[in-house]
Amino acid sequence: MYYVYMLECADASIYVGSTNDLTRRLKQHNGSKSGAHYTKIRRPVVLRYSERVRTLAKARAREAELKRLTRQEKLELISSSV
Repeated sequence: MYYVYMLECADASIYVGSTNDLTRRLKQHNGSKSGAHYTKIRRPVVLRYSERVRTLAKARAREAELKRLTRQEKLELISSSV
């Protein structure tokens, strides 16, 4: 199982990513050297949205879709999932 997720960074920007271990990846984004450079300089980050998908290929495709959304569309998706 894979996950596509959106994080809200300390500067209120939205980061989109994918992983096979959401808990581990969130810890990496917030505290380890193996987090994405983008989030390292915008800590702390908070998980705001996630989706489960079956394959890595689907996760990457969905990640690309989410990255193409406008900020407003991302915020609406986050709001609709709460």
